[in-house]
Amino acid sequence: MQISIMPEVQRKILIIDDDPDLCTLLSKYLGKNGYNVDIAFSGSKGIEKIKEARVDLVICDYRLGDREGKDVLIQIKKIDPSIKVLIITGYSDIKTAVDVIKLGAFDYITKPLIPDEVLSVIKSALQSAPEAKVQKQPSEKEPGVEIPTGDNEFLVGKSGETRELYKQIQIVAPTDYSIILYGESGTGKEVMAKTIHALSKRKDMPFIAMDCGTLSRELAGSELFGHVKGAFTGALADKEGHFEIANGGTLFLDEVANLSYDVQASLLRVIQEKIFKRVGGNKEMSTDVRIIVASNENLQDAYKKGKFREDLYHRFNEFSINLPPLRNRKTDIPLFAKFFLEKTNQELGKNVEGFDEDVMHAFENYSWPGNLREFRNVVRRAVLLTETTTISSKSLPWEITNTPIISPGINGDYTPQAGLFDETGLKDAASRAEYETIMKVLKQVNNNKTKAAEILKIDRKTLYNKIKVYEDAQLK
Repeated sequence: MQISIMPEVQRKILIIDDDPDLCTLLSKYLGKNGYNVDIAFSGSKGIEKIKEARVDLVICDYRLGDREGKDVLIQIKKIDPSIKVLIITGYSDIKTAVDVIKLGAFDYITKPLIPDEVLSVIKSALQSAPEAKVQKQPSEKEPGVEIPTGDNEFLVGKSGETRELYKQIQIVAPTDYSIILYGESGTGKEVMAKTIHALSKRKDMPFIAMDCGTLSRELAGSELFGHVKGAFTGALADKEGHFEIANGGTLFLDEVANLSYDVQASLLRVIQEKIFKRVGGNKEMSTDVRIIVASNENLQDAYKKGKFREDLYHRFNEFSINLPPLRNRKTDIPLFAKFFLEKTNQELGKNVEGFDEDVMHAFENYSWPGNLREFRNVVRRAVLLTETTTISSKSLPWEITNTPIISPGINGDYTPQAGLFDETGLKDAASRAEYETIMKVLKQVNNNKTKAAEILKIDRKTLYNKIKVYEDAQLK
């Protein structure tokens, strides 16, 4: 007699998809594996079912007939943040994956579905611990070090600049002040906005982030205020905007200086009057959100140049915070290195114990133009490539290992690594001159290869190819 092994407590799964065949097949498969499965053929019906009965996990298609899966995800998290959500789509682009994960999805899988893969992700989701809502306290071993409430993507260091930064955050977070966050790319502006939200009285309400850097005027208006069906080409259904979704919570606008002047005017009206209309609609709707904005560009300079509305700037500028670049926080580098190492070990199932001494020296002497984001990616790459117990310099990108060995010579010339050019012919002399020029320019622009390529009057691909040639020569 065959015995079916059932979960101790049968878990409830809701499938939201407008494809009946997929729903039927997936429902039967999960039912055979011991799950209680329900189906909804639209986002609206799915939301109704979640309100009516307990659900442990939702499998939701990204593109539904009545709304997008990310909108359903946001609604689910407002109803019950503990519900795990998996987003399924045939549109396997990275931006979609990043968007839904940021909004709270547990994972993202693409069609065609592989049953065993789906089952594995479901098991991982249901076994994972619920998201912590309590701020971790500083460690006794490393005083002053903490993980920001609401996000553990970045670590808070203990340098003097960091301590001063968090004093400001603790003062302003409980208020409803609008805040401008200034900082270079990769310094963690969105993480800081989440931290402020998590320390505020709005912490149990939605946190919604919007990247204003790449949106057209029409799309920006739709994302902010929503639209009604038929408002423009492609508006096939009514859509909620971020001001509706974030009502009662916090709205974070990244790269806000990129919004067009007319969208800025609409934004000013919403902030002043707390009412708005959907694009193409006539109904006035009320909203109550806290605004946090971020910009690489000084908004005061932007309005003086006529690129940004002065009245909107003053509405935003109730409080401003400057996030220091990583190169100004050298004492925090060992802490960040350990933190990213531990997270990557967990992610990859590895047990790399630490870094060689020369690797830490390279970290501390590198300029980190991409800041914390670049640092995290460097460590993730190194852990992936490392087959020993510690990370060595051979697992680091070329620009980091090369930085310490390029030193100024007479009259500020840069001397390449000894042995890189061993021949004495004219061709070798030309290669040496080219190498020195590339390294000098990279040094001047803090290893920003886009700027270096512009200065050298070559395209980025050519620059990368030349760097690869010299990197291979060093390894020989």
